[in-house]
This record gives sequence, C-alpha cells and structure tokens, in this order.
Amino acid sequence: MTAQQGRALLLKVDTTGTGDFASVAGLRSKTISFNAETIDITSADSSGAWRELLGGGLKTARLQGSGVFKDDSADETVRGLFFAGTIRAWQVIIPDFGIVEGAFQITALDYAGDHKGEATYSLALESAGVLTFTAA
Repeated sequence: MTAQQGRALLLKVDTTGTGDFASVAGLRSKTISFNAETIDITSADSSGAWRELLGGGLKTARLQGSGVFKDDSADETVRGLFFAGTIRAWQVIIPDFGIVEGAFQITALDYAGDHKGEATYSLALESAGVLTFTAA
C-alpha cells in the first residue's frame, strides 16, 4: 500500500437508519482503534511461570474525529444522535485498505472555538455490536 493523504480517510453515518450513509462534514482528523482484551489463565501449573492467555476476549473499536461543521445538516445529525443516545451504523473508509462498518454510539461530543478562528467540534464513538470489514 502506498502512502495516502489523511483526508482520504472518511467517516460516514447512516443518517436515517435505512442504509443511507453520508460523510460527517468537516472532519479534519479521524482515527479508528481496535482493541481485544486478554483473558489471563495463568496458574501455578503454567510452564516456567509464563503467562498463558485464553483467546476470545472482548473486542471493541473506538472512532474519534475532529473538525468543523460545514453545514447545519451534519451538525443536526450528529447532535441528534448524541442527545438521543442512538446507536447507528457507521462506516470508516480507509483508502486502499477497505471499509469497516458496524453499530456505534457517540460517547463524547465537544464544541470549542478560538476568538479569531472557526468553531470546532470533536466526537468519540464506541462500537456497539459486530463490525464487518470489506477489503478494497
């Protein structure tokens, strides 16, 4: 995979709950993190006192983004989902890699602004179900 521009990574939300995905407008930075908790099954019988792990721990994903709202529609969608506590389908499109899709809930929504600059926002989402991956 060759180097890609960061702006090519897209974060999209199912705006209506019917599979109609739209980009979250104005995101300047986006991150997706995957995590898998371990289950430690080490005991006094573990060979050489080395830790032993059982596969199948809890898997989670976290999405984060920040930027500027470019239109009222994007702001309204994100704000509405946050205040309603709605779990909705989201997509992360990673250039030359693929699409990660699944249910997420917005767990943080921050607004900020500098006296001489634009108003900005940041959001965090936590996975709320099985995620799928479709290779590019």
